Amino acid sequence: MIAIQPITARETLSVRNSVLRKGRTLEECHFSGDELGTTFHLGAFEKDKILGVATFLMNKDIHLNKIEDIKLHYCYQLRGMAVLEIAQGKGIGKKLLKQAEQILKERNIKVLWFNSRIGATTFYEKMSYDVVSDVFDIPTVGDHYKMMKLL
Repeated sequence: MIAIQPITARETLSVRNSVLRKGRTLEECHFSGDELGTTFHLGAFEKDKILGVATFLMNKDIHLNKIEDIKLHYCYQLRGMAVLEIAQGKGIGKKLLKQAEQILKERNIKVLWFNSRIGATTFYEKMSYDVVSDVFDIPTVGDHYKMMKLL
C-alpha cells in the first residue's frame, strides 16, 4: 500500500538525485524555493521506503498571464516530481498529484503549472493538464513543455 505524506525538502533529495539528476551531487538536487514557508513537499512511501517525491511552491509564471482568469489568482508550480524506476507504473505519480491538488484546492489555489520533460507529457495529459507552450530547452536537463491545470 502506498501512503502519501508531507516530507521535508531534504527528504526529496535522494529521489531527485536518482531520477532527475543522475550523476550529480545532492546539493545540485536542491531547488530554489525548497525552504520557503509556502512550499510543501510530498513523499510516496511503501512501508518506510520513500518511492516518489514532489515539490509544490507558490510561483506565478508571467507567461500564464495571457490565459484569462489566471492573473487574478496565486499559482503554484510543481517541481522535482520523481518516482524511483523500480516503482514506476504503480500509480505513484498520480497519487502524489491528486493529494497535492486537494491541498491546493483547500488553500484556494486555482492554478498548478510546471515544466514537463517531453517524455512525461502524456502522463500529465491523462491527468487533465494542458500543454501551454512550444518546446523549450532547459540547459543540462533537456526539452520541455510548460503545462498547467485550472483547479
